[in-house]
Amino acid sequence: MSKKTKYSLLSAFVLIVIYSFNLYIEQKETTQKVEEGAVVKEDTNLSFLPTSTTQLVVHHEGYSLSYSEPHEQAEWVAYELKASDLSSNNFERPYFEIDHAVKTQAASWRNYKNSGYDRGHLCPAGDRRKSKALFDETFLTSNISPQEHEFNAGIWNRLEQKVRYWAKKYDGVYVVTGGVLESNLKTIGNENVAVPNQFYKIVLDYNNGDPKLIGFLLPHVDSNRSLTNYVVSVDEIETLTGIDFFPQLDDAVEERLEASTNYRNWKF
Repeated sequence: MSKKTKYSLLSAFVLIVIYSFNLYIEQKETTQKVEEGAVVKEDTNLSFLPTSTTQLVVHHEGYSLSYSEPHEQAEWVAYELKASDLSSNNFERPYFEIDHAVKTQAASWRNYKNSGYDRGHLCPAGDRRKSKALFDETFLTSNISPQEHEFNAGIWNRLEQKVRYWAKKYDGVYVVTGGVLESNLKTIGNENVAVPNQFYKIVLDYNNGDPKLIGFLLPHVDSNRSLTNYVVSVDEIETLTGIDFFPQLDDAVEERLEASTNYRNWKF
């Protein structure tokens, strides 16, 4: 065997070793992130988490989510929003990153590139300005869904602002939000990220001994109409999504709250 052949074989062996080592490290880091995502965090309130139709729940510091692999996005994102979370900190927006805590691997942000859709936040960055770490965490791809720009910057933004107003007024609220994930939705990108036709947001005030609940179901188009036009019962959203949103509530309380479409005890 010539020296040249020996050198080529040795070089190839070294490259294989380096590649194998890097792959091992990458897989180890991914496994660690998945394990971390399975751990319930200090500020996670399990009493107010919905059921998961996918059994793929991830807990981050600032929110929890249930990921739907067929739709490449969360079926719900849930979090508590306190008045103390609403800081005026003006952090620099980070780049979006793939959420490696999702066991099946969350979709890449590249699916949205040149798609004509915004990377629409489910837990808004504006709800997590208390710290840079919490703010940055909202830019994980498991926390976004394709949204028309006019919808994202319009009525969806108005609803997000209203929820912040309620968090201040009622000394904190619990929020669950997502797209209505169905079969045969339009998709974008190489990973076929589904584009929901409707988005929902549910807000629970459970702080004063007299809990109240309000649900919104918005068509995926911008609108100048009042938000009250989109109030629906949580029962209706449950029927559309197959999700049980507050299973830990007392049954009688849950049934009463989730059947209601009354919004008059919420300040608009």
